[in-house]
Amino acid sequence: MTPTATPAPTHTQPTPARDDHRLRIIQAAAGLLTAHGATALTTRAVAEAAGVQAPTIYRLFGDKDGLVEAVAEHVMSAHVAEKAAGSASGDPIDDLRLGWDLQIDFALTHPELYELLNRSGRAGASPAMSAGIDVLRGRIRRLASAGIMRVSEERALWLIHAAGAGAVVALLEAPPERRDRGLADALFDSVLAAIVDHGAAPVASHDVVPAAVALAAQVSELPGLSPEERALLGQWLTRAVDAANETRRG
Repeated sequence: MTPTATPAPTHTQPTPARDDHRLRIIQAAAGLLTAHGATALTTRAVAEAAGVQAPTIYRLFGDKDGLVEAVAEHVMSAHVAEKAAGSASGDPIDDLRLGWDLQIDFALTHPELYELLNRSGRAGASPAMSAGIDVLRGRIRRLASAGIMRVSEERALWLIHAAGAGAVVALLEAPPERRDRGLADALFDSVLAAIVDHGAAPVASHDVVPAAVALAAQVSELPGLSPEERALLGQWLTRAVDAANETRRG
């Protein structure tokens, strides 16, 4: 087999310049958004602020949505690094609360960017927001694995997501000086009470729901089953959990 030739220097040297242009454009766009709002985020304005030609933006980001996503990823990463460094705990409930607080705080600190990511008619789902959902899904999986959840993972996910979005909308509609951050805290506590069996010990509990949710969270690890059997077992467990909760509400 012929060894792979080492690329010529001329092929690798443009990468740092490309990265530099990308970062400058993202920082310029973030600055315009913070200082002047969403209406200032035009291709021409961003290009002028970054000191590049407008075609460079299209070449690096594809379109304005691509630029917004890059700005969101950049700003979110910086925000999380600043607010959450070293604050994760070993308690899945505390970590879920931390994630909630970070999301609410991000939306209130960067309202223009948050609204851009969630605006009506935006083409497709936002990768930045989808990444946030995946993080939330992982935190919920830890709760389920601990055997303390009373609803399915999927229901818990969308309950938390809907409550968080509602809290952000309500807070952003109020003038900054009149925003009651306690509203978000109260909503989180309400949702948590709906999805978590506080103080439950699954083995000793008479309620089989937390145990079913915990088992559903571990289905992919069960030995001796085919992927199809694992998927079917997961569906059965989720259906049983949902049926048990419907019976409770009835």
